[in-house]
Amino acid sequence: MAQTRCPWCGEDPHYREYHDHEWGVPVHDDRKLFEFILLEGAQAGLSWITILRKRENFRRAFADFDPERVARFDAGDIHKLMNNAGIIRNRLKIEAAIGNARAFLEIQERFGSFDRYIWDFVDGAPIVNRFRTMAEVPAETDLSRTISKDLKQRGFRFVGPVIVYSHMQATGMVNDHLVDCFRWKELVE
Repeated sequence: MAQTRCPWCGEDPHYREYHDHEWGVPVHDDRKLFEFILLEGAQAGLSWITILRKRENFRRAFADFDPERVARFDAGDIHKLMNNAGIIRNRLKIEAAIGNARAFLEIQERFGSFDRYIWDFVDGAPIVNRFRTMAEVPAETDLSRTISKDLKQRGFRFVGPVIVYSHMQATGMVNDHLVDCFRWKELVE
């Protein structure tokens, strides 16, 4: 018998792999959290599948998502990235990724880790929703608006409330798998 999945992942193997093994799994590794911030920012206005298909290209282009290395990118690096057909070649998004790396490092310095900073917004534990249909899943919440505002005040860009909520879903700060999806139960046990 086939497992029931959230309908958004459809039949695409990239989406299914991501859905089954990553989406909604609590992430406490700073580099992985930075990866999702960078990728979510690149995704703005595009479909997530576009980003998933280019993920390895992003990994190579952005120093394996090492925020310390990305924070040191300069005009020459921006020029190379703008000519890299394997990623999203949007100057504002590229510059935001570099600026976000710098802001990320400042948060690490102030809070000890980005993990400690971001997970404090949910008191260290995932918010478990019990949605039955995709229509119930919000694009943003009061909490994502609060986090977005805080990140922007700390110098982040491309971190609007919708992007932040996507980040929360991706990194398991919120479990938005539908209750009949096999992953919902696995993640609450």
